[in-house]
Amino acid sequence: MSKAQLNAISPTRTEDYAEWYQQVIKAADMAENSVVRGCMVIKPWGYAIWENMQRILDGKFKETGHENAYFPLFIPLSLMEKEAQHVEGFAKECAVVTHHRLEAGPNGTLVPAGKLDEPLVVRPTSEMIIGLSYAKWVQSYRDLPILINQWANVVRWEMRTRMFLRTTEFLWQEGHTVHATSQEAVEETLRMLDVYEDFAKNYLAMPVIKGEKAPHERFPGADDTYTIEAMMQDRKALQAGTSHFLGQNFSKAMSIKFQDEKGDEVHAWTTSWGVSTRMVGGLIMTHSDDDGLVLPPRVAPKHVVIMPIFKTDEEKTNVLAYCKALEKEIAGSYYADEKIRVTIDSRDLRGGEKAWQHIKKGVPVRVEVGPRDMASDSVFVGLRTSSPKDKKGVSRSEFVKNLPQTLADMQQGLYDKALAFHNEHTVKIDSLDELKKFFTSKSKDENKQEAHGGFALVHWVEDAETEKLLKELKITHRCIPLEGPAEEGTCIFTGKPSKKRSILAKSY
Repeated sequence: MSKAQLNAISPTRTEDYAEWYQQVIKAADMAENSVVRGCMVIKPWGYAIWENMQRILDGKFKETGHENAYFPLFIPLSLMEKEAQHVEGFAKECAVVTHHRLEAGPNGTLVPAGKLDEPLVVRPTSEMIIGLSYAKWVQSYRDLPILINQWANVVRWEMRTRMFLRTTEFLWQEGHTVHATSQEAVEETLRMLDVYEDFAKNYLAMPVIKGEKAPHERFPGADDTYTIEAMMQDRKALQAGTSHFLGQNFSKAMSIKFQDEKGDEVHAWTTSWGVSTRMVGGLIMTHSDDDGLVLPPRVAPKHVVIMPIFKTDEEKTNVLAYCKALEKEIAGSYYADEKIRVTIDSRDLRGGEKAWQHIKKGVPVRVEVGPRDMASDSVFVGLRTSSPKDKKGVSRSEFVKNLPQTLADMQQGLYDKALAFHNEHTVKIDSLDELKKFFTSKSKDENKQEAHGGFALVHWVEDAETEKLLKELKITHRCIPLEGPAEEGTCIFTGKPSKKRSILAKSY
């Protein structure tokens, strides 16, 4: 084994976590930067992971009564201006189209020529353009509720970008619903937050905390914003999904009103909620190691890769035939109510090089088959959750029989490991000095930094002085957890009474 193979990803997580993250994406051949600043090319392996996420979530949305639709990419500037908080919240991130035609300029250049009568904002989110349609569709209480989701791309002009986590253009889903009462809208908001929690925990094996955002962190124009917060391996928080109770703010701005059962004209109550390709970044940072990507089986593009090993043409013919029969047998098996996804890698590469490529891509199960294995009707198996050197021979029938349980155990094991890490680094803190100590990095040696911090459960009250201190400490208020005891106390910043603890953390 080469030196490079002993350190598949360089630098390691402890040496430089941010660069390690980029190298995992590169090694797994998931994505690359594009010529357009802040945008990325999502390559087939990375996109297949997103497709699996999309397929699972889409099924859950439809199970809860939602339908898919599509709305325009461009939003007239006058629409954005209708909700003051909304436009203020997104103004600095908006990309704006001002011309519709190019003409020849000097020295072979092209010059924008046809100025638009009104600038068009490239979709940063769709509340306004969708609300325009809803205003036409909603006339009576009989038209409600409207439960629609959109799969789309959005553009937010980010200054600092990082693949999957924060890019100028990214992919997402955005649900937009309309209801006759405030209670129905709140129930919808929390129902979709539960969907996101279920998806994160049971499919991505990612522990999350459901919570409510503080007023200063709400979605622009929302009455309440709820979030799922996940802890990455560098102990920073990642906002993995949000659900917003918009009250009547957008319905008033867009004139979404209806006749109720009494014949009175009233404004509707609306919600919006979404997750994005940021989930892929969260998946990487929750599970991956210094050998590359680690994928929970439920979202892995392939569950099993079969690698035939041979030297002669005769061996090749026989081993490939054996592998194809094995592939067919595995493909007829089920894991988590889906057929097991299996592929044969028969490329003309050295066995070690081929195996390391699949390790770096996070394929859960690797199967090697050579003439000796075939002769004994057995296979040589390695699991991505074990050391690359930890491989063992097992009979073919036993392997196929146990494969569904093997995948289930890997899925559960990844969640248990992530949950143990999450719990270990979530602490109650009752003084400002403790908080400062908790988030202070400690030098381990000249070349490495010991990760410090995590989720601090503290009593916190929103206040101008509090915000100032948080900025100085470079930490943020993440949420007020929805679950857990309502433990009253005193804000560690202001001394004011607090009804419940909040989560403070460094974040992405």
